[in-house]
Amino acid sequence: MIGAVLSSPVATARESSPLTTPSVPAPRASRLTQSAVRFTALPPLSLYIHIPWCMKKCPYCDFNSHAVRGARGDIPEREYVAALIADFEQTLPRVWGRRIHSVFFGGGTPSLLSGGAVDEILAAVRARMPLAPDAEITLEANPGTVEAQRFHDYRAAGVNRLSLGIQSFNPRHLKALGRIHDDTEARRAIEVARSHFDNFNLDLMYGLPDQTVDEALADIDAALAFAPPHLSAYHLTLEPNTYFHRYPPTLPDDDSTADMQQQIEAVLAGRGYDHYETSAFAKPGAQCRHNLNYWLFGDYIGIGAGAHGKISAPDRLLREARYRQPAQFMDKAAAGNAVQVADEIGAADVGFEFMMNALRLNGGFDARLFAERAGVPLTAVLKPLQAAEQRGFITRDPLRIAPTPLGRRFLNDLLQLFLPAAKV
Repeated sequence: MIGAVLSSPVATARESSPLTTPSVPAPRASRLTQSAVRFTALPPLSLYIHIPWCMKKCPYCDFNSHAVRGARGDIPEREYVAALIADFEQTLPRVWGRRIHSVFFGGGTPSLLSGGAVDEILAAVRARMPLAPDAEITLEANPGTVEAQRFHDYRAAGVNRLSLGIQSFNPRHLKALGRIHDDTEARRAIEVARSHFDNFNLDLMYGLPDQTVDEALADIDAALAFAPPHLSAYHLTLEPNTYFHRYPPTLPDDDSTADMQQQIEAVLAGRGYDHYETSAFAKPGAQCRHNLNYWLFGDYIGIGAGAHGKISAPDRLLREARYRQPAQFMDKAAAGNAVQVADEIGAADVGFEFMMNALRLNGGFDARLFAERAGVPLTAVLKPLQAAEQRGFITRDPLRIAPTPLGRRFLNDLLQLFLPAAKV
């Protein structure tokens, strides 16, 4: 038994990144071998663009991010943009004839990029692949790097959704988290964002060092004062290879964080937010379409240092990972191949991969979607589905499969049932 969790097994302190590793041990796919998956139609395609630099590495962060040198936060922008475009071009043969439905600039801190750089990247994408006219284009921003002119330039470049990493409005907690902004800068950043973007997300965290339930709810109330269309509320977890993992702070106990989660969910429901995914809450029509494509096992190109991608073909399902170190990534992209690892996901593993994503959704998924997106029939996971239903983790009928409140609470245990070696 992996243990009860009140947050997602892949929950992180930011809205989106296909760079995370679940705490449930993922099966290792065989490298470029016959996978025995078959697709009659390919899923929707998204584009993830990773910007690997931050002003400062946060002590809880396990993403591929690197602190910039110097107080100005200078990055090798021109060289990196060229590498991103080269990486994208090298991916094109694997996605010919397809259309991109969403774009997400994640990091790191994408708001370290100039508006001109974002415009150049998006122009290069549009010149090489069809981009849906209504494509959702999100950029993550750190409140400590907010400039009104830069937000104006992002919007002019085509960004139509902003995701702000607020994390807390409490100065004591922001300091404990190692954030470079204070509560005043957080509020100012939201005001600037609202003046340029109708569609924006605020990232918050709870279960912070020495945080009380009332303090967690105060952060939610502070965020709601800005009427965000979308909120993400993450339970702080101590991830391996982070400063907090090596030097753990004093965190609230499990009962307190459970109380925080339950009260946060109740407050947001009362304010008209749909709790549609483990850590995501949205007003009607404001769900993050890019993330929904991840969770419904769609495809995505991942470009940039350390970025991961998932690309389906009629007879195989491929995962890719780019070189992690920015300098090495730029060198490899210039040389013609930024992909460090390419693995096929076989029929034995794809059920777990699908469920690890789709069971994050509180409303579950259309049962027919499994065969469409996984490339194997639903009967391939019949035994773990039966076991999950018997344990009260899911509800299912011929049309829909969804986690129950118990299944959402014990999500790691639910997912463990779908591991290829699991005995059910």
